Amino acid sequence: MRRREKSKAAYMISSVAEQYGLHPQTLRLYEREGLLKPSRSDGNTRQYTDEDLNRLEVILHLTRDLGVNLAGVEIILNMRAKMAAMQSQIEEFVQSLNQELAQRPRVVEPEEQMSLVPVVRIIPKAPVRTKRG
Repeated sequence: MRRREKSKAAYMISSVAEQYGLHPQTLRLYEREGLLKPSRSDGNTRQYTDEDLNRLEVILHLTRDLGVNLAGVEIILNMRAKMAAMQSQIEEFVQSLNQELAQRPRVVEPEEQMSLVPVVRIIPKAPVRTKRG
């Protein structure tokens, strides 16, 4: 069971339902369907964080504005999470690639030093040979 961190603001189900024009049972349904995962207090009261409210706003946009059913919402939210993870991996890869390229020696020919657009050649590393068995 998740517990909320002490530094984060939390909202009770009744205030969230009122703020978004929902019945509390709708929020409970979203939780049962796995779309929302509010934390719980020591007294087992649902507590919605700002992150939960942002997710709820996406759910409401998909259902109210775009007419997506709950199964579709689940698929879309899962795809968004996977895309965010992939974006993070791509950014890490580009960062490591940039670091590696910055460490490689560069050769600049004398005639290229006088060009308006600098031309830089990267000296490739020797290929790593592995034993095949």
